Amino acid sequence: MTSPPQSYYDTTTWDPRDVASGGSRMVPIDTRQGRFRVWTKRVGTNPDLKVLLLHGGPGATDELYEPFDLWFPAAGIEYYYYDQLGSFRSDQPDEPSLWDLPRFVDEVEQVRQALHLDRGNFVLLGQSWGGLLAMEYAVHHQEHLKGLVISNMMSSCRLYNAFANDVLMPTMDQDVLAELKRFEAEGRTDDPRYEELMVEHHYLLHVLRMPFEEWPDPVLRTFAHLNKDIYVPMQGPSELGLSGTLEDWDRSDDLKDIDVPTLVIGATHDTMDPDHMRWMSEQLPQGRYLHCPNGSHLSQFDDPEHYFPGLVKFLRSL
Repeated sequence: MTSPPQSYYDTTTWDPRDVASGGSRMVPIDTRQGRFRVWTKRVGTNPDLKVLLLHGGPGATDELYEPFDLWFPAAGIEYYYYDQLGSFRSDQPDEPSLWDLPRFVDEVEQVRQALHLDRGNFVLLGQSWGGLLAMEYAVHHQEHLKGLVISNMMSSCRLYNAFANDVLMPTMDQDVLAELKRFEAEGRTDDPRYEELMVEHHYLLHVLRMPFEEWPDPVLRTFAHLNKDIYVPMQGPSELGLSGTLEDWDRSDDLKDIDVPTLVIGATHDTMDPDHMRWMSEQLPQGRYLHCPNGSHLSQFDDPEHYFPGLVKFLRSL
């Protein structure tokens, strides 16, 4: 890594209110249930390259992007943390009707406009659910994108479930799997025993390949701040598969129409099928694939030596 140019620290073009707040801003979002606010935070100055980060979940937080602080500034990449509506630093309305995909896409578009991002500089980066949201945004608004990054997310929830059922579950201790399925059938996924089994037999293998006692603080904070009132209805209660309102989502046939430079990131041990994610990159007219051989779903933490150099190289090529 090298030092960023001095212009990266130049805030003379910033809104004075953003300078005073250290880059943080609450962006107003209009919805059918009224106006709410979402939290964003700008880092750096680069008029030609601005990356908006879409976190996972749904209902998780931007905290999983904190390792980017060691890589993006050194590369001179301007970027924006962003907690989606209902997430940690943003407003959390008790309005279940707001938790649907089209409204989240509209929210991203409103954030883009508020931050003055455009085709000349705007890159959308989403991981997991954020990758799904990024694909959906690109289907509807690619005219505003300079580039797109889809990290650790397949283009079909049906195929995601098939991968979990046909590939991941058969490798598990079948007695443990049966016990997990009983908890799920009984609606007891908040039972400490269920969570203990999930961590030992799934999370440590496919979500973050580190001993649990070594999990980084941003990861622990993200799980502590997860809004299950959003996560469960949309994703479902289990990471072993998807059973919420997103279950039938599929944009595989639309990848050929997303004609902007796009990087797809997959990992050997991911909850998502890396072969499918490589296939996705081949369907995209300007697609590229980055593989993290030692990584899982959170490759920025367990395979940073592959994740970040490949990501930075792509971004700086735009």
